[in-house]
Amino acid sequence: MSPLGKYYVGAAVVAVIALILIPSPIDWLIVVAALGAPVAAYFMLDQSQRERLKRVRRRGIGR
Repeated sequence: MSPLGKYYVGAAVVAVIALILIPSPIDWLIVVAALGAPVAAYFMLDQSQRERLKRVRRRGIGR
């Protein structure tokens, strides 16, 4: 499994646990934070860093 896939699985596990253990509006904040943090981090990169990240991911796909 790719590292990016592991992040997706981890975020899904956090979301399910939050929904089961904390049935309140706070659980939705936890889910949004767990899913939104990687997206926000990506958008904080400048254009050259995004291009470099895309190249690295494409190179890893062919291995």
